[in-house]
Amino acid sequence: MNRADFPILNELVYGKPLVYLDNAATTQKPQVVIDALNDYYLHINSNIHRGVHCLSQQATNEFERAREAVRQYINAASTQEVIFTRGATESINLVAASFGRTYLQPDDEVIVSEMEHHSNIVPWQLACEERGAKLKVLPFNEQGELIISKLETLITERTKIVAVAHVSNSLGTINPIEKIISIAHQHNVPVLIDGAQAVAHCPVNVQALDCDFYCFSGHKMYAPMGIGVMYGKTQWLNEMQPYQGGGEMIKDVTFEKTTYNELPFKFEAGTPSVGDVIGLRTAIEYIQNVGLEKIATYEQELLTYTAEKLSKIDGMRFIGEAAQKTGVISFLVSDIHPYDMGVLLDHQGIAVRTGHHCTQPIMTHFGIPGTVRASFALYNTFEEADKLVEAVIKAKNMLM
Repeated sequence: MNRADFPILNELVYGKPLVYLDNAATTQKPQVVIDALNDYYLHINSNIHRGVHCLSQQATNEFERAREAVRQYINAASTQEVIFTRGATESINLVAASFGRTYLQPDDEVIVSEMEHHSNIVPWQLACEERGAKLKVLPFNEQGELIISKLETLITERTKIVAVAHVSNSLGTINPIEKIISIAHQHNVPVLIDGAQAVAHCPVNVQALDCDFYCFSGHKMYAPMGIGVMYGKTQWLNEMQPYQGGGEMIKDVTFEKTTYNELPFKFEAGTPSVGDVIGLRTAIEYIQNVGLEKIATYEQELLTYTAEKLSKIDGMRFIGEAAQKTGVISFLVSDIHPYDMGVLLDHQGIAVRTGHHCTQPIMTHFGIPGTVRASFALYNTFEEADKLVEAVIKAKNMLM
């Protein structure tokens, strides 16, 4: 893992070397991604698909190369199933709006889990309110693990879709999505997976999973902000109504009727962020060059090491202790408010996230205002883990 690939890691914060442990919010970008973005704007900046001139054709080719890179990365059956969006949030909103408009009827049901990010709750609430449907919740236990046995009882003949996170951004729990998908499919219910916290940390094979939708963001996998992906099975995408109207998503327009473009363009209205798409492709190539299995193993070792060190601090309380976790540690120390802890860690050069992490139902479940969250990426080190532990001890001594 070459930290030198990430220029921002050389920054100083309050005169101290930056220890960046806020990767679940966004990852830092390697120089190759920054260069790819610059190269696009320096050399081939142009709108795509509709131009006959050289720059437009070059930009279109690079854009579609990125779509193929995503297809391979998640093993989609076709590039028609890869829809570019602004991020996981827009991807989920796209599915909730279009799927809801097409399939949801009054008294139908949507199932989400208690540990979802707000981005996988609110869009479904909006869809349910619009269509007169009901939102049902799959709970989790005190370890932060979904109670899968309750899914069978939640699903009824009115259930139209299940939406669940692959990995919890607050708890780090790796959910048994294969089992969830299998149970749902036994009842002919499609499944959407929020993969925002998974795609940079573990292999994803959408065909093997047999999920119906898989959504993720580029900026959590070393790509630029403002780019994301919605994978959907062709069957659903062909049947669903478009999310937005405008250029590119049309085939023919008259004042009497509009016919829609073929996939994937049917769901890509307007001018896309071409440079960011190219940056996403470069980030995927970077991850593949390092090796996703290698990254997953390293991050797991770092997670285990850090948790063990932190556990020795008096008053330490971990929020989320699932048997299967990826690189997120959420914690509280005694009765210290997470914001106070976060500020003192920041002044020691350590960037963590504090608060409810857009998962207020999780905080309600545990009866807490929020947590301190340290989250890891491939460039973090064991030395940084030690610095975190030392900084937490120092902050605790100052606040108690």
